[in-house]
Amino acid sequence: MRKIVCSPENLIPQQLEEDTKYFSIYSNSRRENVGSFGSTLIKDVQRAGLRPSEKIWDFNTIALAVAAADNSLTRKNSADGWTRQIDLTIHLCNPSVWEPVKLEFEKILRFLTGDFWSLTFQDGGVNPPRARRLKRFDCDCVSLLSGGVDSLAGAIDLIASNHKPIFISQVVRGDARTQREYAGRIRAESPHFQWSHKIHPPKGESEGSTRGRSIIFFAFAALAASQIEVQPGFKANIYVPENGFISLNIPLNSGRMGSFSTKTTHPVYLKGIQNIWNEVGISLNLIMPYQFKTKGEVLAECNNQQLLKELVFRSVSCGKYRVYRMQHCGRCLPCLVRRAAFHHWGEVDETIGGYYSDQLERINHGNPDDVGAMANACLVAEQSGIHRLVSGNLSFTDHQNRTAFQNVFLRGINEVRQFLQGKGVI
Repeated sequence: MRKIVCSPENLIPQQLEEDTKYFSIYSNSRRENVGSFGSTLIKDVQRAGLRPSEKIWDFNTIALAVAAADNSLTRKNSADGWTRQIDLTIHLCNPSVWEPVKLEFEKILRFLTGDFWSLTFQDGGVNPPRARRLKRFDCDCVSLLSGGVDSLAGAIDLIASNHKPIFISQVVRGDARTQREYAGRIRAESPHFQWSHKIHPPKGESEGSTRGRSIIFFAFAALAASQIEVQPGFKANIYVPENGFISLNIPLNSGRMGSFSTKTTHPVYLKGIQNIWNEVGISLNLIMPYQFKTKGEVLAECNNQQLLKELVFRSVSCGKYRVYRMQHCGRCLPCLVRRAAFHHWGEVDETIGGYYSDQLERINHGNPDDVGAMANACLVAEQSGIHRLVSGNLSFTDHQNRTAFQNVFLRGINEVRQFLQGKGVI
């Protein structure tokens, strides 16, 4: 088990413990063997005019610490090449609040990253930032704005439904400009916060598969939502626009678990975060408006088709976008679902920059072949029904919702199947 300690800079010893990685929280220690995260976030929150509660700030610290630990420990040295055992100590403002939910937190992190987590909460954390002048926003919800297709459609639909959202984005290289353009075109008067986790691991190896990073998005949304005024007894809503097919991310075959089965917006994971918020007294709601829609349906049913057509082809879906120098690869699972969605929508795919691999012939490059895996899943669903694919992946839900989840998965598979048939792959 590898140990990670996340604490204020003044609590990090000069003589570091062996086999332990240290992170300075909300500051850069400028020590080569000490990592850091959130070094600009305090000023960013103050500049935004926010005064988050101690609970929301501590949740933000936990989220950043989880993502930092996930990023700093390589998987290749684990027994199976994937599953790690992570002992994470985090210094908080009020650790006693989080002790009752520690086991539940460890459980959802196990679900999210595939690792075994052991959490320890200690006092002495960094206090929440307090803006000199508190700003009041004429807004009634928060909408995650990643720069992808679903978050774009989600923001457009919220405005069409007369909502006034705060837009929250994680700054990612290649997406920041698109995020700003989307926010400005959809509702220019809405605040748009683009914040960065600023995770810098200690000198040494780092891990490329960052499953834990998605929790930061919810933490940043909670910071923004802390300023929304609601009536007594009500909670501010945070909208997480993600289509149901990708959200479930059911493995396409028995060999595609691990790194292929990301759970960043899975219903089990979101329910776990919601339960933790409820138990510690964070009065916010996570809402998945497209839980039972495919990506193609999200596009086809968007309430402002003209604006969607003007903006959507600048969106980014590719899981390897930066690997291919800011171009969609065209072959990864997110790219295939994107291309199939445009095909279902009936609009010509004018994605900026096109696709690195516009054709989908089989490529023998020694890497996992998402095209082949998806084609095989489509054929299995067509010939044997989706039950062979779904298997035990819907055991988390009740009978009524199980049918809805099965149906959105089937429709999602059918969208991709029709696209692949049109390309002559199957």
